[in-house]
Amino acid sequence: MLFEDLSLSKSIQKAVHELGYLEPTPIQQQAIPLVLEGRDLVGCAQTGTGKTAAFAIPIIHQLHRIVGSTKKAKQIRCLVVTPTRELAVQIGQNFDSYGKYTNLTQLTIFGGVSQVPQVDVLRKGVDILIATPGRLLDLHKQGFIDLDHLHTLVLDEADQMLDMGFVNDVKKIVKLTPNNRQTLLFSATMPIAIRELAEMFLKDPATVSVSPVSSTAENVEQRIYFVDKTEKRNLLYHLIRNEKLTDLLVFSRTKHGADNVVKALRKHGVAAEAIHGDKSQSARQRVLDAFKAKEVGVLVATDIAARGIDIDQLPFVINFDLPNIPETYVHRIGRTGRAGNGGIAISFCSKDEHPYWKDIQKLIKVDVQTITDHPYPWHAGSPEAEAAPPKNSNRSGGAHKSRKSAGSKQNKKRWY
Repeated sequence: MLFEDLSLSKSIQKAVHELGYLEPTPIQQQAIPLVLEGRDLVGCAQTGTGKTAAFAIPIIHQLHRIVGSTKKAKQIRCLVVTPTRELAVQIGQNFDSYGKYTNLTQLTIFGGVSQVPQVDVLRKGVDILIATPGRLLDLHKQGFIDLDHLHTLVLDEADQMLDMGFVNDVKKIVKLTPNNRQTLLFSATMPIAIRELAEMFLKDPATVSVSPVSSTAENVEQRIYFVDKTEKRNLLYHLIRNEKLTDLLVFSRTKHGADNVVKALRKHGVAAEAIHGDKSQSARQRVLDAFKAKEVGVLVATDIAARGIDIDQLPFVINFDLPNIPETYVHRIGRTGRAGNGGIAISFCSKDEHPYWKDIQKLIKVDVQTITDHPYPWHAGSPEAEAAPPKNSNRSGGAHKSRKSAGSKQNKKRWY
């Protein structure tokens, strides 16, 4: 199937052709025809599958036909709700790209910045609004947002919105929209709470799903360190110092954990910054700009915040905490080794995380190099979870394997 087989308007076909899109991805092949039919839709797909185009392209096609070249005041006919500022910006950019040759206008709104410029655009009128839940409800309460003419509601990254505590906000938002709207819900996972949400707000929805990404890039060298949980920060600094690692993206499972890693690194003179949902938009942008300009050598991020990071030629990624969803591992390490460049992905695994690592191995089916020659291994005889790393994990390796200097077991000490 080609994009030209989807009966899209010539203006959209021209835009996607310029972007180099020839064949729709699996999620696009399934979703676009259903959205064009006006069906409610539940889509199970992760970021990186072409999901945004799967809803943005047919929505633009529909609205272009509805709005046409009318000179009347614009009204919000499509609302996309997404959990983070970075995702909202990315979606807005995609709508701009796909709708390049239409007269449709879009606005992206989020908190952490002044509402004045956003309100100014809303007063002029827009066709498409992309928003984070908090800012959307705030501006609606102030009377700046009218959803009475809404045609399509998109709930994107629904599982992340629930994880971030936005479920009540989402319910409030849905109640502000017309009953005859078309509703599209996309989620990387389908826990019971998401299914209940779909049953509550969607009418006879079609369901589309694509297999999660399971393969890791061949040009990414993967390494695993089995490390005592309390020594992870020591091991991180050990690698940064001994291997002179820089341009390093570190993944933490929590915002609090990310801040603690940064504090520990800074105590030893490492230029590190954290990026997560508690940071203001301006602060996050400053951190990203500093990292791209190499003023900051280590960026510590949560998965949600990292979704909006687009950095070329990232040489190193470290999983400080292993993700409990195996597919997340694939997406994390996919941050390095892009555009034909090589990359190194390093993971720390404590005993309580060993079940996560087993699940990751089942998914990726790659023999990941285990590094045993480091000063902070699991302690023998511990009653926790697994008693020791797998028996076939006794290979040493990594760039520092011949260095037994400052980090040796005899001389190790806490540095945080």
